[in-house]
Amino acid sequence: MRRRNVKILATLGPASNTPEMIRTLHEAGADAFRLNMSHLDHEGLKKSHALIRQVEAELGRPIGILVDLQGPKLRVGKFAAGPVTLEPGATFTFDLDPAPGDVTRVNLPHKEIYEAVAPGKSLLLDDGRIRLTVNDVTAEKITTTVALGGTLSDRKGVNLPDATLGLSALSDKDRADAEAALALGIDWLALSFVQRPEDVAEARKIARGRASVMAKIEKPNALTELDAILDIADGLMVARGDLGVELPIEQVPGWQKRITRKARKAGKIVVVATQMLESMISSPMPTRAEVSDVATAVFEGADAIMLSAESAAGDYPAEAVAMMNRIAIEVEDDPNYSSIIYGQRTEPEATSADAISAAAHTVADTLEAAAIVCWTNSGSTGLRAARERPQFPIIALTPIIETARRLALVWGLHCVLTEDAHDLDDVVDRACRIAFSEGFAQRGQRIIITAGVPLGTPGATNMLRVAFVGEKGGMVG
Repeated sequence: MRRRNVKILATLGPASNTPEMIRTLHEAGADAFRLNMSHLDHEGLKKSHALIRQVEAELGRPIGILVDLQGPKLRVGKFAAGPVTLEPGATFTFDLDPAPGDVTRVNLPHKEIYEAVAPGKSLLLDDGRIRLTVNDVTAEKITTTVALGGTLSDRKGVNLPDATLGLSALSDKDRADAEAALALGIDWLALSFVQRPEDVAEARKIARGRASVMAKIEKPNALTELDAILDIADGLMVARGDLGVELPIEQVPGWQKRITRKARKAGKIVVVATQMLESMISSPMPTRAEVSDVATAVFEGADAIMLSAESAAGDYPAEAVAMMNRIAIEVEDDPNYSSIIYGQRTEPEATSADAISAAAHTVADTLEAAAIVCWTNSGSTGLRAARERPQFPIIALTPIIETARRLALVWGLHCVLTEDAHDLDDVVDRACRIAFSEGFAQRGQRIIITAGVPLGTPGATNMLRVAFVGEKGGMVG
């Protein structure tokens, strides 16, 4: 039982990829784990997946697994004599010649870039540390002027903030990685470098319902297409690392808020990621600015906040998770938290599921209920309940382990695996017993129950019931 609503997504890596550390991270506050395919082969993926499921079985709690696909990597070639220094005002050329480069040129083996850029556009190298302005483009050569200089070495990355690349967000490696992950039974597939809704549609076609698809928002083009991407994706990740490279960095906080609010309004999950407690890679304590950064995401009502290198390769993975957990608890206990969250509440859509979820929130407020208990097969009822951001705990009951795992990343949901209800009395009685046994409700308290009739019908939430918790957790009356 967590004392917070926001979820914590922790990345596994060399510092944390053991059953002992995975268990420690989960007990410290990690609700789900991210496996980064930029650093894993299929054997490593299989091993990490097995370790998480081992810990899940030992603890008896559903744990979500998100596999983050690498996406297409655009990199320059190699240099003949080691790193070169590009001076501001100098001319620098990219070409298709595989010969090692020098201070005047280097190989850029990606024809899509030559087709996408135009004079006056920018090229960014090495995570934006070097900025070049394009002067001239042919099918085999890009001539630029160095606007912001620096040292450039082999295989550094290239970003195009002003252009849409004519390539899919899914490389051949991504497709193979996705199939390997889906065959294992992972819960979320995160798609890198999304530019357009078609990228997400392609990933959904590969997933075929075997996992939910999360679009990572890290390119300016994705911001332009955000509404269309959100319509297709199951969730969004605010990937602030690359977003801060391709956008003016001062625009990132505003976009983080806009993306979070759009996702909340749509009832889709949103994860805020990258450099949240960056200094804890090498320090047992974060900076005050990092604490404020995490707190901002929690105040905004993000579904989950993510640790990257802090838990994957840092010196203090457990401390980083525990710190994020403490920050989240403190924020949610703040007197201003409820008013901020409630102030962003959106009107329900004209569906029975939304109407019931909104009514459950209102009834729980009026009666000061101990918890809202929702029965869900597909997970949609749990998502609609979480969209309301009620100030009372939400218990999601499901007979499907895959649903419970996917919902592990959703704001406020405490997922419990239980067999499907036999009849309406069982719906109510089991909800009362589980709310009692899980520590959310005591004898004599009321809970709000939502479910769908006929029972077990996906997406058919149409029933709301108020019930009193009895002596040993069963319903009264």
